Amino acid sequence: MNIRDLSILEEEHICPDCKSKMLACEAPPVHVGDGLGWGSEVIFICLNDDCPPFKAGWQKVDVNYGHKATFRNMQLPGSKEQNVMMVASPIAFTGSIIDPEAMRLQNERYTKEVAAVAALENCLEVGDIGPVMTLILDEAATPAGRKKAVEMLILFNDLSCIDPIRNHTFKKPEFERATNMIISQLLKHNFKQECPFCAELIKAQATKCLHCKENL
Repeated sequence: MNIRDLSILEEEHICPDCKSKMLACEAPPVHVGDGLGWGSEVIFICLNDDCPPFKAGWQKVDVNYGHKATFRNMQLPGSKEQNVMMVASPIAFTGSIIDPEAMRLQNERYTKEVAAVAALENCLEVGDIGPVMTLILDEAATPAGRKKAVEMLILFNDLSCIDPIRNHTFKKPEFERATNMIISQLLKHNFKQECPFCAELIKAQATKCLHCKENL
C-alpha cells in the first residue's frame, strides 16, 4: 500500500461514543454495502472494545439479522461525519492499522524505485550505475524492473558493483543466480578474480593474494 497524501495520517479523529482516538486503517478494497469503494485509501476506526456500539452490537445484529457481528464507529479522512461499519470479529481491522513512520519509509522506497526505473532509459548513456544498483538491491521492487537492471549490469563493466551485491541477501534465488553470473563475466572481462580467502579483487593470473598474502 502506498498512500499518496501522508498528511491524512496526521488527522485526529475522536470516537463520538467512547471518546477514544480512532486509528488510521487501510480501507478494504470494496465497500461491502454498495461495492463502489470507500473513496479513500484510509479510514479511521474506533477499535475500543468497550465502545457502546461495539459492545451492544453483538446482540442487536443477532436479534435483527441472525448473524454473529457487531459495529465499529468509523470516519473518513477530512470528515467528522459519524458512520458505523459492521464487523464479524473482534480482531477485524486490528491487522490493518497503519504505522505512519513505516508508511513514510515505504513511500520513500517506492518513490526511489519509480525514479530508478525511469532512469534506466539513459543511465548507461550518462554513466550512472546508481539506478541499476538501486533496483537490484531493492527486494520490494517489481521483478520486471529488477530483471532489466540485472541485464544492464554487464553493460557498465563496473567492478564496483561486486561488493554491494556480495554483501546483499537476496530473497529470490533467481536474482542471486543472475547477478552471480554477471559478476563472473565482469571478472573475466577485466582479467580479475576474487580471492577465496579475503574476497578482495586480484589479478586473474595471481598465485598469491596481494592483500591477505595467502597462496592461491
